[in-house]
Amino acid sequence: MIVLKTTQNQLLTALQSVSGIVERRHTLPVLANVLIRKNGGSLQFTTSDLEIQIRTTAELGGDDSGSFGTTVNARKLIDILRTMHADQSVSLESQQSKLILKGGKSKFSLQTLPAEDFPLVQEAPNFGPAFKVPQKTLKDLLDQVAFAMAVHDIRYYLNGILFVAEGRQLSLVATDGHRLAFSSATLDVEVPKQEVILPRKTVIELQRLLSDASVPEGQQAPMIEMQFAGNQAKFSFGAMEFVTKLVEGKFPDYNRVIPKNHKNIVTVGRAPLLASLNRASILTSEKFKGVRLNFEPGTLRVTSNNAEQEEAVDELDIDYGGDQIEIGFNVTYLIDALNNMSQQEMITIELQDGNSSALVTMPGNAQFKYVVMPMRI
Repeated sequence: MIVLKTTQNQLLTALQSVSGIVERRHTLPVLANVLIRKNGGSLQFTTSDLEIQIRTTAELGGDDSGSFGTTVNARKLIDILRTMHADQSVSLESQQSKLILKGGKSKFSLQTLPAEDFPLVQEAPNFGPAFKVPQKTLKDLLDQVAFAMAVHDIRYYLNGILFVAEGRQLSLVATDGHRLAFSSATLDVEVPKQEVILPRKTVIELQRLLSDASVPEGQQAPMIEMQFAGNQAKFSFGAMEFVTKLVEGKFPDYNRVIPKNHKNIVTVGRAPLLASLNRASILTSEKFKGVRLNFEPGTLRVTSNNAEQEEAVDELDIDYGGDQIEIGFNVTYLIDALNNMSQQEMITIELQDGNSSALVTMPGNAQFKYVVMPMRI
């Protein structure tokens, strides 16, 4: 049976859209595979890691009659396709327990496993009300906070992003216990209050898959539809359907972490500060990435040193008339935040003293807040 007949580019695009969650090593060999289901002229590609399931539907030619299902190693299929030209005609044929991939004068015979062996994620029976936002809005929010997620923290609820939808507000929060990033957007529709924690792997996949293309005026922006259940989230966008487990646990009260009424406020150029921190970071020690920031009227001094008795000192002229403050930070945390605010010319830093966390914001924009804890140096 001819499963599909299309161009290399179309098949590769469909496979790549679902293959990000496929693990190379798995206790279940079938999870290294992509499930291919054919129903008439329509093809479904599904992958799963038992916690996340991604499915896309495509019309890719082949025999229009009957239905068919099989699974084949996703990475091998993608690696073979990558070696072919984008406009190369390719076909997939089913022969006994093998899939035959043909393209030009090349032919590859790939081992398959039965479609019935593929463990599909059991979808929750009762999802809450669906609501839609532009894909670009969600991607921007994810990009603004994802860098602050924890990695393999024993406080498992920190290994992801808190997602809060309420009224016309959608807010995302990430923290690893040393820093916190908050970003929000106004929705076109009212949504009932929903609060869930999306796992780190889900966040990374959504960042990869969502479109951030700007849409000409008068055209409809590509949307993403979201639904939440007790322990599951479902996203639908374009030809994609994405189901993921949620992280169970209580996320910290981020409103208590975000400082209010810090009395010392300075607005500085983002690019000059980032360049200064990058220079100073060269002479921090590998394990101890600390830099000192000295705020004095008119001047910000950035200093660092290491175990070899080397030292970096960098000064910036700033418009500041507040208290004299010396405060230490992990330089990586500051650099991450500034890199993530690349559209901004100026940023605002709010400080209380040398022992309290600092608040970094964008002037005139209350929808993004970044909190970073000080460190002893």
